[in-house]
Amino acid sequence: MDYKDRFFLGKNVENDEPVLYDPSDLTTHGVVVGMTGSGKTGLCIDLLEEAALNRYPALMIDPKGDITNALLHFPNLLPEDFKPWINADEARREGKSMDQAAEETANLWRTGLGKWGIDGQRIAQLNKNVQFTIFTPGSNAGVPVSILSSLKAPGLEMGADAEIIREKISGTVIAILGLVGMTDIDPVKSKEHILLSNIFEHNWSQGKDLDLSELILQTQNPPFKKLGVFDLDSFIPGKDRDDLAFTLNNILAAPSFKSWIEGVPLDVESMLWNEDGKPRHSIFYIAHLTDEERMFFVTLLYSAVESWMRSQKGTTSLRAIIYFDEIFGYLPPVANPPSKELMLRMLKQGRAFGVSQVLVTQNPVDLDYKGLSNIGTWCIGKLQTERDKARLIDGLLGVTSGSIDRQTFDQLISGLEKRQFLLHNVHEKAPQIFRTRWAMNYLAGPMTRNQIPDLNALAGTGVDDLPVVTPAGGDEASPTADLGTASRPKMPAGVYEYFLPVDLSISSAISRSGKDIPEDADYRGVLYRPTLISQVQVRYLQNKYQLDTVKIISCLIPEPNKSGLVRWDDYLVDEFGKDSLDQSPARESSFANLEPPLTDSKTLSAMENDFVDWVYQTQRIELFQHKLSGTFSQAGMSKDEFLKTIADDLEEALEDEVDKLKEKYKTKVELIQKKIKAEERELVQDEAELKQRKMEELGTHAETIFNFVAGSRSKRRVSTSLTKRRMTSQAKADVDESLEVIEELEKELTALTEELNLAIEELEKNWEDQDENISVIAVTPYKKDIHVGLFGIAWQPYHLLVVGDAVVEIPGFEK
Repeated sequence: MDYKDRFFLGKNVENDEPVLYDPSDLTTHGVVVGMTGSGKTGLCIDLLEEAALNRYPALMIDPKGDITNALLHFPNLLPEDFKPWINADEARREGKSMDQAAEETANLWRTGLGKWGIDGQRIAQLNKNVQFTIFTPGSNAGVPVSILSSLKAPGLEMGADAEIIREKISGTVIAILGLVGMTDIDPVKSKEHILLSNIFEHNWSQGKDLDLSELILQTQNPPFKKLGVFDLDSFIPGKDRDDLAFTLNNILAAPSFKSWIEGVPLDVESMLWNEDGKPRHSIFYIAHLTDEERMFFVTLLYSAVESWMRSQKGTTSLRAIIYFDEIFGYLPPVANPPSKELMLRMLKQGRAFGVSQVLVTQNPVDLDYKGLSNIGTWCIGKLQTERDKARLIDGLLGVTSGSIDRQTFDQLISGLEKRQFLLHNVHEKAPQIFRTRWAMNYLAGPMTRNQIPDLNALAGTGVDDLPVVTPAGGDEASPTADLGTASRPKMPAGVYEYFLPVDLSISSAISRSGKDIPEDADYRGVLYRPTLISQVQVRYLQNKYQLDTVKIISCLIPEPNKSGLVRWDDYLVDEFGKDSLDQSPARESSFANLEPPLTDSKTLSAMENDFVDWVYQTQRIELFQHKLSGTFSQAGMSKDEFLKTIADDLEEALEDEVDKLKEKYKTKVELIQKKIKAEERELVQDEAELKQRKMEELGTHAETIFNFVAGSRSKRRVSTSLTKRRMTSQAKADVDESLEVIEELEKELTALTEELNLAIEELEKNWEDQDENISVIAVTPYKKDIHVGLFGIAWQPYHLLVVGDAVVEIPGFEK
């Protein structure tokens, strides 16, 4: 019998034709629902057997122990093969010996398989095609699984693969929090989730692996100071971080937890195929775990599968199967357990990568049918209650989009018998009812943890090619005090922490130090020593001086006095720029201990206030002012620089002052000029009148002479002649007066011009005397304008070398 490239699941109830399922249809996932005793486990074992025969790898989550039966296949079908797995109590109740029960079981299986045309050769093909292994997370009964690999950096680029990494981080954090009882978590609202996620991202983005110990330490003392726009303590106070760290530590401290961190890594690729490319059927037996531990592992596993899946190329073929034997509580309709989001996401995205989920349950009421709308294959067996049936039909109607009505589904499901299933496949035209074939594996029922070693021995674990993780021992000697400690001391409450950069390589540091270091010196990495760092931004704002500038004042105090008293001006250094400090310590670094006053937050707070007071009292800015022009220098400008800068402005200002002076004299000059012009006009009139009077006088005088010659003497004519003479004399006097006034006005104008020239000369002389014209102004800040940018403990790096018995420290930071 050869059903190549098809899964032989059984026969159609109506026509007895083989039901051959196309495995590529499984890329749209599958769900199997049926009550206890419906034959659900037999159908699922059949499905997994067919997957093995067709060389499809599978990861199987087994919460009850039923799927371990997938290892009980015996090609020879001999009684002695079955005997170790016969339930002794059941045989005793039936009054049978173990040999008799084994004989009957072997015959039953031989007969059953024979009716379906299945022989020993087909059974033997199972082991040839795939490697079966039972993994037992949290236990050494089977192959233990180390969760430490889930905390290791995934080896992806944060830029290109950021989405994949963050999804893995979210899944891992949800799993860890679920283990401590935080099961209904909203990743956006949970402060604990946000904190741990940021710790993972901070480390993974730098390629740093985490372990639980380091995660706990970083929970107390995270490697960052802000979350979003809020500082760390505002977002999640130190007490809350300590509480979370202690809760996580309780798990790590439990002796039973050791089995969680030793064994093979949770590596999906190696659990699907061995190093020779042979597919694996890896069963994760979790029946022995508590509900919290089950949720923890399932969430980790799904997170690992998702990360692996997203790193694969897309395909339309079936690549691997993720089988979950009982999903009750993992994909509920209302609650939001850690596993739910991962399972829903894989239902949506798995098809594109050829990764199928096959989900099984006997509790149809506790399913998120909205999430299951992405499932294309439904196998429905006999149900226990009408409520179960109604709920399931509601889900099916959502999948079929009304192509089959409720009444039809009700009739089909109601008529099902044991080992009969309604198969609804969206890739087929219509649903069908089939009865399952006989399973090749012996269905012995749930296996206990004590039976797992024998099952693995039966199949051969096949994990020799998998690396084994062994937790590091805790008995190693601590580093010497000279070499520091690997764990960074916790900061006092409310004290900020900074990292000075290692900006000198070891060779540059040795060269600058001038020390004679032998070539065989043992380099031990970087030692960080605590220093006090302080930096303020001071704003000097004075509108009357046209001043608005900022000054940065920085200090670095390597070993502050225990009393907290500091002469700040002895420790002034250049400004620490925005990007001049590291966000985290260098790799393979150690830390010196904190010593007073760096261990006391109250003393440090007082020192911060003292630093601000010192800045307020001593830090001034000197400005230069040109008194005549009113111009002020810029902050930090020297006197010569100021004069050079304002030279052109001074020349223009002097010209303006000269123009003002000229303007001042202009009115006086114009007044005199106006008077001169008036007098000149009057002079013209006077001269014209004088000329007229002279002509009149001449005419009268001629007439008088003529009359005298003619013998006529008139007193009136003599009088008229005399009058004309007086008028001529008066006109001449007016002309002379105007000439005198004009002469005086012109003298006055000349004097005024000379006075203006002297004033301009004096003004220019005054402007040329710079020392006299420059004054110095000291500007002090307002206390409200002093803002602390940095204050706290800065870890200063030193290169550590061991020379003989001596430890040599060479500064790795240059300031």
